[in-house]
Amino acid sequence: MSTSTKIFFLTALLAALWAPAAHADKKTVCTITVNSPDEKETFRRSLPPDKYQFVELVERGRPDWLESACRQGVRCDVLVISGHYDGGNEFFPDRLEADEFLPVAEMERVSCSDSCPGLFSQLKEVYLFGCNTLNPEALRSASAEIGRSLVRSGHSRADAERLSRALSSRHGESSRDRMRLIFKDVPVIYGFSSKAPVGPTAASLLDRYFQAGANGEIGSGRASARMLGRFAANSMVVTSGLRDSDSYAAHRRDVCQFANDRLSPAQKLAFVHQLLNRETAEVRSFLDRIEKYTASLSDAERQVPAVARALDAIARDGAARTRYLDFARDADQPAVRARMIELAQHLGWLSPPEKRAELMRMIGDQLARNAVSPAEVDLVCALNKDRVLDQELHRLQVPPAQANRVTHAAVLACLGNTEARAQVLLALTSPNDEEVEIAQVYLRHRPITDVNELRLVTSGIARMNGSKAQVRALETLVSQRVSDPESLEELMRLFPLAESVGVQTAIAGVLIRADYKAIATPEVVQTLRQSRLKSSDGADLISILIRRLQAQ
Repeated sequence: MSTSTKIFFLTALLAALWAPAAHADKKTVCTITVNSPDEKETFRRSLPPDKYQFVELVERGRPDWLESACRQGVRCDVLVISGHYDGGNEFFPDRLEADEFLPVAEMERVSCSDSCPGLFSQLKEVYLFGCNTLNPEALRSASAEIGRSLVRSGHSRADAERLSRALSSRHGESSRDRMRLIFKDVPVIYGFSSKAPVGPTAASLLDRYFQAGANGEIGSGRASARMLGRFAANSMVVTSGLRDSDSYAAHRRDVCQFANDRLSPAQKLAFVHQLLNRETAEVRSFLDRIEKYTASLSDAERQVPAVARALDAIARDGAARTRYLDFARDADQPAVRARMIELAQHLGWLSPPEKRAELMRMIGDQLARNAVSPAEVDLVCALNKDRVLDQELHRLQVPPAQANRVTHAAVLACLGNTEARAQVLLALTSPNDEEVEIAQVYLRHRPITDVNELRLVTSGIARMNGSKAQVRALETLVSQRVSDPESLEELMRLFPLAESVGVQTAIAGVLIRADYKAIATPEVVQTLRQSRLKSSDGADLISILIRRLQAQ
């Protein structure tokens, strides 16, 4: 073999050996684009292709794209997430036709699960282009019943206050805390403490950053003062992922017990049982995760022997049950108490009759405290959507003086009391806006189906004095989809008498959503045109109604 041939083969061999090494030296920039691609394209355009390769993790048309990336063994050095962020649950697009979302729970699963060890394991940097992605404000705080629970369990008031603060800090789960939990050990996480710039604006700022010769900083694992400077007016902040030495790390280990998909249902239930034997105040802090997990168990899963044994062990734990129900009965918020009652049934601590009794006890406590607002009316009606609590109405002992209050009457009406319903319908025509609001909330759950009720309510609304309450009452009729000709005519008689644009617009809103064909006559159109009051909005509901009536 000639010397030149030997040199040729040696060069080829060295090139072949060097090529994989050169490819291995490339940093992988993973992108998750659920909304604007502006940020991703700016990174791609600005980074040299011989040093960076790009992988888009979103696969359009399939819901399990993150799991698909895990199966393919993708390993990211840099991660760029672009999407609107709701502050706690998911990244989402602004296009109605789009169906790609990034749930935070799915990110936790990837972070916590042995089944996907590589995707986030070598990350040096994460860029979160969404509002409030690193907002430090706690999403929840320790409620007053947590301190009372700690005192009941033997702590001094001073210790109870200290522990409440610690629990609030650990379980507040701000957006920043959740991202630090997900991106464990990642040196640099960029995000926004409040409103983030829209895609084109972010892309423009990134362009200026890269034009300053900063592309060598990407994937270095060091926070860039230049990056933060470019976004200084847009609330960009930087943090790092949790370390094992972090005081918050123990909370992450608990969260991962729910998120790790390598743990069997029996193992997860064993952990739930362990939680239930901690301070009940801490159980309250994990309420969201416990109720979501137990509710997710199918009937078939519950029949698996190991799962059935784990559930039975919880159901037979009388001490944990007593502590839990004592805490639930002391909850300050009825909605939280109702959720805890529902969970108690899932855990085998309450039979269906016992659950109903607990709910009625909760409702009775609320009535006795005179603490009934639209929120409580909405809750009671929702709890009784299948009408199973109607049979429990006899458990409530409401003094006549309280029963005459619209708030209390609405609760009783939600539980099937016909006399109370009549009182609430009458309240819809009250000059008191707060009473009208209570009736409005009730009627969302228990709409008017009887034509006599509808005519009575409509004529009462027509006699109101044009106040804010009358507008709210008319807006309530919108959801009732009025089809009774007599009621529609009553509203048309009110239109020329109305003294405000608000009332006329509210009437138009009812008619648009009603069976207006019954009144689609030239005379009605003429009345609308001649009687309408001037509005600053030329294309208002009244104009739309006129056009639709003309088309009939």
